[in-house]
Amino acid sequence: MTTKVDSRNLADLIIKPLVTEKATLLMEQNQYVFEVVPKATKPDIKAAIESLFDVKVTSVNTARPPRKKKRVGRFLGFKPQIKRAIVTLKEGDSIPLFPDV
Repeated sequence: MTTKVDSRNLADLIIKPLVTEKATLLMEQNQYVFEVVPKATKPDIKAAIESLFDVKVTSVNTARPPRKKKRVGRFLGFKPQIKRAIVTLKEGDSIPLFPDV
């Protein structure tokens, strides 16, 4: 089951970069963590990152962590499902997440 995403909609697959302690440690290994749409596939994520940041992606690893419970008053629900993508770039490429201010 492969879904074809139009090249104009590739940018909509990437929601935001995740900046956590673990993600900043992965940046030293030339790996970047992004939150993506749950329906996004690895080839779609690779194409989106390569077109948005003009870099060469060598591998994409994805993870769907379990949903967390959210309580509002006496009502119990769940937070929205997210998907994380850990993108490994070719040696020498980088993504400027923290531009010089």
